[in-house]
Amino acid sequence: MTWPRIALVRVVLAAPLLALPVAAQDPPPRGEAAAGVASLPRPTLVARALTAPIRLDGVLDEPAWQAEPTTGFIQAEPDEGLPATERTHVWVAHGDGNLYVAARLYDAQPDRLVVNDIRKDFDDRAQDAFAVILDTFRDRRNGYVFVTNPAGARADRQIANEGREINASWDAIWRVETARVDDGWTVEMEIPFRSIRSAAAGDVWGINFSRRIRRNNEIAFWAPVPRSYGLTRLSLAGTLTGLPGTRTAGRDLRFTPYALANTVRGTGGPSFDSELQGGFDLKWGLTRGLALDLTVNPDFAQVEADVQRVNLTQFSLFFPEKRRFFLENSGLFFVGDQARNTRGNLLPRVDEDLLPFFSRRIGLTEDGRTQPIHGGARLTGNATGFQLGAMAMRTGDVEGVPGSDLGVFRARRNLFRSSEIGGILMFRRATDGGGENFNRIYGGDTNIRFPREVDLSVYYLASDAKGPGGEEGVAPAPGDERGGHAVRASLGHDGNFLHFKLAFMEMSPDFQNDLGFSRRTGFRKYFVDWGIRPRFQFMRRLGVRETHPHLEWHYYDDLDGRMLAKWLHTGVTFFLNSGGNVQIQVDPTFERIDRPFILDRRIDPIPPGSYSWAPWSLTGGTDASRMFSFNWRGTLGELWSGTQKTLSLTMNFKPSHTFRASVGMTRTDATLELPDASFVRTLWTVRTNYSFNPDMFVDALVQYDPAHNVFNSNVRFNLIHAPLSDLFLVWNEQRITTGDGTPLGRSLTLKLTRMLSF
Repeated sequence: MTWPRIALVRVVLAAPLLALPVAAQDPPPRGEAAAGVASLPRPTLVARALTAPIRLDGVLDEPAWQAEPTTGFIQAEPDEGLPATERTHVWVAHGDGNLYVAARLYDAQPDRLVVNDIRKDFDDRAQDAFAVILDTFRDRRNGYVFVTNPAGARADRQIANEGREINASWDAIWRVETARVDDGWTVEMEIPFRSIRSAAAGDVWGINFSRRIRRNNEIAFWAPVPRSYGLTRLSLAGTLTGLPGTRTAGRDLRFTPYALANTVRGTGGPSFDSELQGGFDLKWGLTRGLALDLTVNPDFAQVEADVQRVNLTQFSLFFPEKRRFFLENSGLFFVGDQARNTRGNLLPRVDEDLLPFFSRRIGLTEDGRTQPIHGGARLTGNATGFQLGAMAMRTGDVEGVPGSDLGVFRARRNLFRSSEIGGILMFRRATDGGGENFNRIYGGDTNIRFPREVDLSVYYLASDAKGPGGEEGVAPAPGDERGGHAVRASLGHDGNFLHFKLAFMEMSPDFQNDLGFSRRTGFRKYFVDWGIRPRFQFMRRLGVRETHPHLEWHYYDDLDGRMLAKWLHTGVTFFLNSGGNVQIQVDPTFERIDRPFILDRRIDPIPPGSYSWAPWSLTGGTDASRMFSFNWRGTLGELWSGTQKTLSLTMNFKPSHTFRASVGMTRTDATLELPDASFVRTLWTVRTNYSFNPDMFVDALVQYDPAHNVFNSNVRFNLIHAPLSDLFLVWNEQRITTGDGTPLGRSLTLKLTRMLSF
């Protein structure tokens, strides 16, 4: 399909929607235009000192909860600016070194509350939930989120830069109890001050509450937030006063040793090898705002295996960080663009052209082998008006690859109400290189928020390197020291109706970043992202809450002006009243290949040349709160020099809040204009989870790749036997299904951690 024809298709897709008059959209809420929600006065709440102790049982019978509550929740969805359809009363108190939050969530139909998960760090988007966010430094950017549901599940998250980074693996010591009552449900939370960092002085924090009523697909906030944002928009949060002048927050010492026993037999190996090992983590609150973390001989055996994916590109796939030590306070080390609202996704999209700091590179060689981590230290927090992050790690030798000392230092300073400026320094130095094998990256960045929700984001990075590395396929000369740069700038707007982003990026061929993730070097990129989100009355009556015609354009050329690649995504997404969605899209693509690469081992490599193709896709998902739900993606059209038919389908089954399962299948049938270039690639994935209670659960992940005759299983049992203390039992198995008698690869790991607090 030619590019002019693609342009015509885009017009055909978008024209019927753009031609509809603006008057056809839902009118603004009574007395307040939807765009004016963010300008409403910020509410204030006083935290009362306890006069009697709190018995944490979910029953609101203590004197503290008999005072006048705060109320007045305002919808963000579905009718922004209108009062919530159900009343919510909230109280906040303090005493005995704790912050207490209580809520009474009235519901006219309590038998229709949706609860389908009680796992630690459950996903609250598919069920009824109540959440509180605390801006403990009152900087309107960073905070802590605590979430529960009617079954008393716990989820906690650390927020940086108003949601640009959301760390769902952050854990705090806190308790919650809930109870169902005749007219709804109730909540009691106990959050120790020492569990969270906070400002050294002052009795004022930022605070906001959210409530999700899932049967209505409704979200409401105490301090109103436009529907284009969420609870993490701390610049719109309310104010909490009345906190005690002296608190024990930030002055704790936690020592968490672990003991591990495992037995392992590699696939095809003759016997099992067993070992015992141990290590520890230490967290020390140096000040109210600064925390020091030390780790010695860390182990990550309990981390869930990565989900396999079919790769139809010339680049490596991106897999996110999952290790707890690296996830905590990870937002401080982030350098990059402002996150665009992703309408329901918990985490912002990663810019795979360059993620300047990617902690998963620590402890992993270039060819994907695990490198032992001997130990490390991390200092994070706030001091003298700066947000600071520093990390140093040492890895050990692995066959053919020397160990390294690695480090990153990040400093950021707030500007005005919601802007910032910062700098970063990263390094890698081989422990046996004698100074001849190193990489340094340094630079600065700024994110500036203008009125009317316009953001400007800019960063500049430079690198110095000696030793292995450099431009792909070009070996550096012995002793050769080289340097390069990367720069990116973007201007964007994200509103209820219109969103757009314009960006430019350049990376020189010699830019080397051994602590980041990137797909290519030696390019310039031009980027456009545009879309509108009209809400039509007649569509809503048909079950469609919002329509989203949009496009993304990525254009790459080298530094001599030769086009390398371009990708144009054009689609229309329909967001349903139920919470489901459907999208139709077409993705014209051009790639110039200078060196052959292997798409599938059963066919010849893709030869150098220029390739154009334009596949069509239909994607979507049904209401995730139902017992049965489905997600799908079907792609039909060209692929490189041939054609493809790809189908991804996942069925989710949630009969209760204690058990859930999903079965997924991805199948690609491709034919390329090469000798013997037809192949079929299928991946099967099965997940199950059983939660005995909020502190004990078992997860299983089973994956089957018939093309490579590989069957992988990962089963993890987790018992939280004390606060921030776990017992893990992990079983891994790899089976080769060729029938040649290859012995199974198996491992069994028992790991015990115990947090000791001083």
